[in-house]
Amino acid sequence: MADGDAVNRGSDLESQWIYQAKQGSQHAFHHLYQSHHKRIYALCWRMLADKDSAEDVCQEVFVVLWQKITNFRGESKFSTWLHSVATNVILGHLRKQKNWLQRVFSIEEQVSNVVEPSEKLTDNSTLESLDKHIARLPERARLVFVLFAVEGYRHEEIASMLKMAVGSSKSQYHRARTLLKEWLEIEGYDAVTPESGDA
Repeated sequence: MADGDAVNRGSDLESQWIYQAKQGSQHAFHHLYQSHHKRIYALCWRMLADKDSAEDVCQEVFVVLWQKITNFRGESKFSTWLHSVATNVILGHLRKQKNWLQRVFSIEEQVSNVVEPSEKLTDNSTLESLDKHIARLPERARLVFVLFAVEGYRHEEIASMLKMAVGSSKSQYHRARTLLKEWLEIEGYDAVTPESGDA
């Protein structure tokens, strides 16, 4: 019961911060930033595989959040809505990059440079290793894997976001999963990456 009460208190507190931020309170917005920054940075780093870009885009996400927080109606969890905002900002950043189409839709292997995050994204060594390997994936496979396995989007949604066929999204997910499994097994882990009947 104590844990449940703590969760409820935390949820109530966040609701107050959201309400106050909508009224223009920078202090309340700072609390929201502190509460969600680490996970948003992790999402940025997983999708961009570059520390500097992840830091810049993470800050951009919160600038956009400040501008759009009045649009949050409470019809979903705030964290879910924020991650949708973040995903759109990240994809927008990628589309602005030179050679976006060639980079994302190339049939050739394009492995990004691996840049270690400046802080641990998790205390779990297996997940740290998974993050490192996610950054090694070819970009299209990495984006699909993060959106499907980490963020929980359906392949139909991913296909729409990335302007690809649903079948391509599924094949890229399986490609990413196969590569990650191989890399983790080389390191001695019993690789377990998300399965789904929808995959």
